[in-house]
Amino acid sequence: MTYPRGVRRLLPSLLPGLVLTLAAPWAPVVLASGAPAEARAAGKIQSDLTGWTGEQLVDGRTAGTVVRQGRVFLKSPVTTTRVDGTTYDVGRWVSRWARPGFGFTELVASWEAKTPGDSMIEVEVRGRDASGRKSSWDSLGRWAYGDKYSERTSLGSQDDDLARVATDTWRTASSAGLERWRLRVSLLRRTGASTKPPSVGHVAATTSRRPSSSPATSKPGKVARAGGAVLDVPRYSQMVHEGHYPQWGNGGEAWCSPTSVSMVLGYYDALPKEKDHSWVPEGHTAPWVDHGARMTYDHGYDGTGNWSFNVAYAARLVGRADVSRLPDLRAVERLVADGVPVIISIAFGSGELSGAPISSSNGHLLVVVGFTASGDVVVNDGHGLYLTTEREFANYELLIDYKTVPKADSGIYLKGAPQVQIWDYTDPSKFGIGGNKGSGGLWNNSKGAKGKDPLVLADNKLALNCRR
Repeated sequence: MTYPRGVRRLLPSLLPGLVLTLAAPWAPVVLASGAPAEARAAGKIQSDLTGWTGEQLVDGRTAGTVVRQGRVFLKSPVTTTRVDGTTYDVGRWVSRWARPGFGFTELVASWEAKTPGDSMIEVEVRGRDASGRKSSWDSLGRWAYGDKYSERTSLGSQDDDLARVATDTWRTASSAGLERWRLRVSLLRRTGASTKPPSVGHVAATTSRRPSSSPATSKPGKVARAGGAVLDVPRYSQMVHEGHYPQWGNGGEAWCSPTSVSMVLGYYDALPKEKDHSWVPEGHTAPWVDHGARMTYDHGYDGTGNWSFNVAYAARLVGRADVSRLPDLRAVERLVADGVPVIISIAFGSGELSGAPISSSNGHLLVVVGFTASGDVVVNDGHGLYLTTEREFANYELLIDYKTVPKADSGIYLKGAPQVQIWDYTDPSKFGIGGNKGSGGLWNNSKGAKGKDPLVLADNKLALNCRR
């Protein structure tokens, strides 16, 4: 079965922004943006990713929590709090002070948590400057995997003392930055609830400092020298979801984050199970993208682009995910060489990025899936709807080779609409909507209109290999 795809494109001059890395036990996923701590030269991004996973969590301080089997569990609450009119029992885990080795100006947190029943977690950050002065505890958001009991949310701008919160990013007030940081994770369960307690298996933060000048474009590395390589990452389009679920962002332009995450989850064969997205009506293309948008939606930010919420969602499916910042595309290339696709955030003005499906963007996510022998970047861009030609044609013939499966229901979009229908013509459940007439009809045409139904039933009777 095939689905309308996002475009696979070459982007010749791409500089990395934030990067999303989903690190499963067998293979990682990355959401990234900049450089390691050793890159301290002028014009270089400085960054550091420090975290605690599994048994490393015993390194933190507990209050009303216990570290067991590599996870922090709520055990004996030390206080209560009110959230949206509901009282919750609270226990906490506090990391040690982390020191990246440079004056960082930004911090983004990552975590993996389980929130059964009416439970959630809240992640806060505190910093310390060179003089030893400490900031207040600033909240980076309240999070739960589902939305049955509560709305996951960032808590808006907190402009106090040494830093401020901008949705998912903690930014220092001074250009000198801060020297140290620590995280506090509060585990909350509704008072009186008998469900399993919430738990955390991984918590981390990426700190970074941007250079005073624009970094130079990196030269092609090991993948290019080896003749190039492209990972087999599935392509999904955010644009075919335009108008879907206004309560979770309305699809289209707004869903680049969950679409990119879904592509990488598909690469690791870790997409949510069918029962998890069974609430999406039949006929919706790639319903796991709708599910991803719902599970990453930040009600405080009013969108699906919260980096921490995206990696937390992914981590529930692959075991671990982190927001990182890489120094240049050479670092991305090394990950691709190891079989790891990288989700990156980019911003560009008009004319600055050749090959892009949009003219400009203040922030857009896509997946780096490979590099050519010349060093061009190969990406899966969820913003683009279709494979395109370099030239324009007034008329064309479409020849498609495809394989299908029992009860298949898919299609290929032509210039947005109509959809050339591909489905299992032997499935009785589709007879009422014309399934018995075969594949090849123009689904979006109105009933009785020319092309609505195929001219002949030409599907292979074994539904193994049809040629249209």
